[in-house]
Amino acid sequence: MAKPPKRKVQGGRVTEKGTQPSGRYTPPTSNADKISPTWVPVLMAVFMAVGGLVIILNYLGAFGETDNWYLLLGLGFVLASIITATQWH
Repeated sequence: MAKPPKRKVQGGRVTEKGTQPSGRYTPPTSNADKISPTWVPVLMAVFMAVGGLVIILNYLGAFGETDNWYLLLGLGFVLASIITATQWH
C-alpha cells in the first residue's frame, strides 16, 4: 500500500506580526533610560536634614523637655528620606 502524496502548504503567518502578545519573556529596559527628576534627590536631602535636626534639637531641649514623640517625628523624616532614596535613578 502506497503512502498518499503530501500536500504542499503555503507558509506564512496567520496573524500580522505584533498584533498579539507572544507570551515570551521580554527583559526590562536598562536603567540608563530612567532618569529621576531633580526634585527627588533634593527631597531626600531635605527629609534627612529635617529628621536629623529634629532629633538633635529634641536632645538639646529646644522643644522644651525631651519627648519621645519628637524622636519618632525625626525618625519618620529619616525613614521618608530612605524611601525617597529608593526611587532615585
